[in-house]
Amino acid sequence: MDDRGRELADFLRTRRARVTPSQAGLPDDGRARRVPGLRRAEVAGLAGVSIEYYTRLEQGRAQNPSPEVREALVRALRLDAAEREHFTDLLDRPARVRRAPAGPQRVRPGLHLMLQTLEHVPAFVLGRRTDVLASNRLAREVLTDFEALPAPRRNLARYYLLDPEARSRVGDWERIAAETVAVLRLEAGRDAHDRRLADLIGELTVKSPEFSTWWNDHRVLRRTYGAKHYRHPLVGDLSFSYESFQVPGDTDQTLCVYNVEPGSPTARSLRLLAGWTAPQPA
Repeated sequence: MDDRGRELADFLRTRRARVTPSQAGLPDDGRARRVPGLRRAEVAGLAGVSIEYYTRLEQGRAQNPSPEVREALVRALRLDAAEREHFTDLLDRPARVRRAPAGPQRVRPGLHLMLQTLEHVPAFVLGRRTDVLASNRLAREVLTDFEALPAPRRNLARYYLLDPEARSRVGDWERIAAETVAVLRLEAGRDAHDRRLADLIGELTVKSPEFSTWWNDHRVLRRTYGAKHYRHPLVGDLSFSYESFQVPGDTDQTLCVYNVEPGSPTARSLRLLAGWTAPQPA
């Protein structure tokens, strides 16, 4: 089995294990289950394919399923939008490909200007592999000063999982770190031959005690909005509602903005933080 088949097999097995018979609308047959979730035969029945075909697919030995079978499997396994995207990526990507490495990503001057315009809230631009391509001053104060790091190490996943300060500064650290691993897993499905991504995954595997467990769970996620909490050493607790947008003209870049409620304690704390850390005039 090649890497593509192995990834597909592991993804299908882990998704099958997460769906209970009751969620799938199946009656309890009274038989003891040796593994959690649905049996292969149950998934095959829900998708309208033979048990033999589904078994070959889960073992990475079947040919690409038709669009109708794909949709039936998406429904049977109750895949969400990110999981559907990952499933398609795993099915459609070639087993082997030779191509030149992608060049460094650049942020347009207009986007840099936008970050500075958003001076009252943290904002930053993520690229491939959760690389931090640009950030405004408040983002560097609330998270960490990515611009002070060597360019190859300006990476959000590396910060969350390997920087000791992140565990104390990031509220609900375990959830945020696990979600970031799921974002990396989704990206790995899109481009399995990204050398820098492979190097990052290898580094996280070796240095982060939690990474392998989350990575082997095969969870995938595309974060577009949600809540974030931080504990800043100067101003204390900060609560944000974040929004993420793909940058027009470059779908490999994402603008992330940490919004705050006007008049809230976080808004007042950010004003204090901005004033205390403002650069002194020459």
